Amino acid sequence: MVIKVYVASSTGSLAVKKHQQAVVGFLEANRIDFQEVDITMLEEQRLWMYRNIPRDKQPEKGNPLPPQIFNDDRYCGDYEDFFLSKENNTVFAFLGLSSQPSVKDSES
Repeated sequence: MVIKVYVASSTGSLAVKKHQQAVVGFLEANRIDFQEVDITMLEEQRLWMYRNIPRDKQPEKGNPLPPQIFNDDRYCGDYEDFFLSKENNTVFAFLGLSSQPSVKDSES
């Protein structure tokens, strides 16, 4: 099971940059293993991302913007979905992970 975050390394949108940083920063801070996939480097990766986002999550006009989050080939959601799961303290369920990785057992 690999969490994949599809990002764009070269984007002119400050909002996209901040959203990407928020997702990646959260995953790193919580020691969640993930793979960053840069859609600006490989056309094949960008097209795969577009094809695997459910139709109801596609924008009315244009293409879906990064970050887009997958667990292997299963679509988890976009930044808005991630943000809501973070606010509701359900990120691990959102990512399809069974539980938070334990750094040390603090409950005795």
